[in-house]
Amino acid sequence: MGGVNRTNGGVNLLALRSHNAALVLDLLRRAGADGISRLELAERTGLTPQAVSKITARLRDEGLAAEAGRRASTGGKPRTVLRLVPEAGHAVGVHLDRDALRALVVDLDGSVVAERSAPLDLGAGAEAVVGEAERVVGEALRGTFPGDAALSGIPSLLGVGVALPGPLDHVRGVLRRVTGFPGWDGFPLRDVLARRLGVPVVVDKDTNAAALGLAVAGEGGGGSFAYLHLGTGLGAGLVIGGAVHRGARTGAGEFGHQVVQLDGPPCTCGNRGCIEALCLAAVSRADAGEAARVLGAGAANLVGLLDIDLVLLGGRTVAAAPEVFVRGVAAALAERARGEDAVPVRLAPGGARVVAQGAAQLLLGPLFGRTDG
Repeated sequence: MGGVNRTNGGVNLLALRSHNAALVLDLLRRAGADGISRLELAERTGLTPQAVSKITARLRDEGLAAEAGRRASTGGKPRTVLRLVPEAGHAVGVHLDRDALRALVVDLDGSVVAERSAPLDLGAGAEAVVGEAERVVGEALRGTFPGDAALSGIPSLLGVGVALPGPLDHVRGVLRRVTGFPGWDGFPLRDVLARRLGVPVVVDKDTNAAALGLAVAGEGGGGSFAYLHLGTGLGAGLVIGGAVHRGARTGAGEFGHQVVQLDGPPCTCGNRGCIEALCLAAVSRADAGEAARVLGAGAANLVGLLDIDLVLLGGRTVAAAPEVFVRGVAAALAERARGEDAVPVRLAPGGARVVAQGAAQLLLGPLFGRTDG
């Protein structure tokens, strides 16, 4: 694919990531189609009206903001209100699962405007996986921007966020010994894919990306929650104080590899008795109730350790028997609460898209002041 023209709007969007501009953009996004006035922006950000006027003028010049009509005021002339222009920016979110690939193109609102998926073998090797990711991302972008066959010079493209099983180094975009796929150890996925695609790339664990997307969407109300993802593997994304908690080495949230049964069945990570191994063994026996009971035991450990406010469940295995898993995990938390109010448990919104949508937020988040993106 051709590289992005470094003078286009996509790069200008990246340059807008100042703190004050991010505050204004976030309020424009939250206001939706109804818009928000400059006076309201000044009141809510604490910026001076003059500063808000300069920022909004720049955002309008960049095509990120537009007038949304006028609103009656309590005195004086009606106020002009501004709105975000969602189509002014786009990001691609990619979910590399162990056996499938999903790519979404989303606008600044996070709305999906194009989607492509394909089977994948994460164990097929880096060259095959990167090549397939390049192909599917290209298809998704051409579906959104059909006039740009080379994918170069797309003015609104911020970049590509990629989410996949860990462990990995989020800061450098380098994979470690991905559980079950040791051949990926040390592979610089971010840099390789950025060269192939010609756009900025951010890499994170699948559960972290999902947690970010859920937090941006307002789940947890700015507090703390855990997103537990049970699909071909088991992991957790942690949001503490409204921000994704990755740990110093992106090692937080390796939920599936807590040992809950000493000398239990072997796990693909090399240990024995991991919660992932026990859950997947129950799933293989078509015993969703037992899998939910095991998942609940791990969730109760997590709640007891971090005192989080909410547990969200996702992943294809949960989606196959949602009521069983919600009920089983909730029962375990209620039992551990011993008469006190139990932490609520519910399905995460987004379904099969939750990881890919979160991966797109790895690019969009910083534009709106999400420093954990």
